[in-house]
Amino acid sequence: AALARKAKLDDPVAEAFRAAAASTNVVTTWGRDSSGQRNDAPTAAGFVAIACAMDHSVGLRNDGAVVAWGDTQSHQRDDAPTCGGFVGIACGARHSAALRDDGTVLTWGNDTNGQRNGAPTSAGFVAIA
Repeated sequence: AALARKAKLDDPVAEAFRAAAASTNVVTTWGRDSSGQRNDAPTAAGFVAIACAMDHSVGLRNDGAVVAWGDTQSHQRDDAPTCGGFVGIACGARHSAALRDDGTVLTWGNDTNGQRNGAPTSAGFVAIA
């Protein structure tokens, strides 16, 4: 599966930290590690997408599971879903979102501006950013 990397090189939110998946689907990280953005990254293979934020990242595995690492000040890591069935991921500065295979959206992390509780509750979504 192709890697769907969310953080662009000119993205100011992820300016000091990067992650990528090699053709072996293993995560590689570089840059700042003030909150475990680098050293807490998963070492297993099987990642098909990565989304980077200011101090945390989220990876989507080929089995539909979501893995989060880095900062958890706003529960970006601790509240990540533990079930499978996901087909897309996205990160904001201190929150994340994942698209389920049934077209529903799950969000976690900071909710200062409705990033979590303002998420849609209906189904039918086909992409997330």
